[in-house]
Amino acid sequence: MKLLDGKVAIITGAGRGIGAATAHLFAAHGARVLLNDIDAAPAEEVAHAISSLGGEARVVAGDLTQAEFPDRLLRTALEQWGTLDILVNNAGYTWDGVIHKMSDEQWDAMLAIHLTVPFRLIRAAAPFFRDTAKQEQGRVARKIINVSSTTGTRGNAGQVNYAAGKAGIIGVTKTLAKEWGQFNVQVNAVAFGMIETRLTQAREAGDHTQRGEQEIALGIPDNMRQMAKMLIPMGRPGTPEEAAGPVLFLASPLANYVSGQVLEVTGGL
Repeated sequence: MKLLDGKVAIITGAGRGIGAATAHLFAAHGARVLLNDIDAAPAEEVAHAISSLGGEARVVAGDLTQAEFPDRLLRTALEQWGTLDILVNNAGYTWDGVIHKMSDEQWDAMLAIHLTVPFRLIRAAAPFFRDTAKQEQGRVARKIINVSSTTGTRGNAGQVNYAAGKAGIIGVTKTLAKEWGQFNVQVNAVAFGMIETRLTQAREAGDHTQRGEQEIALGIPDNMRQMAKMLIPMGRPGTPEEAAGPVLFLASPLANYVSGQVLEVTGGL
């Protein structure tokens, strides 16, 4: 059974990690996927892999924090396939620091990617989601899945900016579920614990992301990483593929009466 047969999905941050795993899983379940990543090469690799297996994927690479980019992404999906059923707001990164040493730039960057970008994407989708639902008289369910974090639900020392963004997107999720329930749009969030991605690798591995002229180190110090793993009842981080499963559930007809919820995926933490 293909849970997303014929559906069209936009997935941001789809070049690596949870976003890439979600794109593969959605495509395996019949969805046509529009992938966004700030880096074109990894997103193109994901799209090529999906296409080689008989799926349908396109890429619109670029910086989501640019004000005009969300409209471009939505427009591309509609021009390509004429519809949009699922929006997964997954793109993000971390830029850690304790509050008394945190710059305005660090604070603003996390709110921009984790809160403002999803807001703009949802706002760009609003005319289509609302108007189409009115024409269909609510017969077709559509989905928005926002990616939060246990840092947003519980807090985490050294991540006040990330926590603010991830807590904020929960507020957006719960509010939009109330506003758009009448249009048969289900809006939910997944709050991930420790998932094996480049955001949770040992910082010594040396992966980075680019913000303008500034290169930002990703990952966490290895001692903190090992301590975090010890707290997980299952004794290990989750994989991107395990993280993608709950996103598929919320995007599928199995969750047509689930809205305004935050699903924590933590290995029992």
